Amino acid sequence: MIKKNVFTVILIICSKLLFAQTQYQDSLYAVVDKTTYGFKTANNEILQYDFYIAPNAGEALPLLVFVHGGGFYGGSRDHPDVQSFATKLAQRGYAVASVSQRLTLKDIGFDCDTEASKKVAAINSASYDVTQAIRNMITNKNMLHINPDQIIIAGSSTGAYTVLNMAYGYDNANLPAGFKYAGVISMAGALTTLDHINEETAVPTLFFHGTGDGWVPYETGPHSYCGSRNPGYLMLYGSAPIARRLKGLDSSYYLFTANGGSHYWSFKPLTSYFHVVLDFLFYDIINNNPRQTEQSINENK
Repeated sequence: MIKKNVFTVILIICSKLLFAQTQYQDSLYAVVDKTTYGFKTANNEILQYDFYIAPNAGEALPLLVFVHGGGFYGGSRDHPDVQSFATKLAQRGYAVASVSQRLTLKDIGFDCDTEASKKVAAINSASYDVTQAIRNMITNKNMLHINPDQIIIAGSSTGAYTVLNMAYGYDNANLPAGFKYAGVISMAGALTTLDHINEETAVPTLFFHGTGDGWVPYETGPHSYCGSRNPGYLMLYGSAPIARRLKGLDSSYYLFTANGGSHYWSFKPLTSYFHVVLDFLFYDIINNNPRQTEQSINENK
């Protein structure tokens, strides 16, 4: 009888270990609430963000803020792929906010005929809007159950321009003194300068980028490969040179390269490479285990 009880206890322990699940890695929460909040931006204009959270996930949760792409003239915070991405993260215990921005180039576009100065202004305007949204979230941190010391910013295409600019260039004067993002995820993004990346500003950064991207250079090159005589000629530093700068600073980065991949990689990580996002978030940020990781695949689209 004693042996039987001991064996039963061992079976129970082994079963629990076998099926144990980990917060921030595994899908633990079936129910995710989505609530839309408003925040004030320039000229008292009201924008919105969708906030995703599992009701039973706990308090002071890490927050991922997502910024959509669309050339600063289109795109939406509630695209079906964005909703799915946010929901899957919330099911693993993260809080997620998908933020709208002013579409400052909706009348002129974001191409070689758009003056470079207006492109830079659009990046800064979006950075201001998202920063205002984050300020709103920090102010309401207790209601939202978020940890302001664990805010990760992520973006797709021009959203990736925005979050990289927010981390490595934009003045965050509207955020609390000493505030620093916990991490950045860039899906086919770039910077207009590397001058602001240094030991003080560097944070763990995950890059997804295709080497055949015809809009955003993987290396260094002009936006949309515009000619030097085009009004929209704007030199950009893509994922590779940003990663090299972080590597030189002995800072944490994860460079995921799709050899031959197109600008489709601005959205593909939301679905097909969600596991890479989870790996970066869990090890480099949640567990504070900074790494320098480079991975490449061959891709023909």
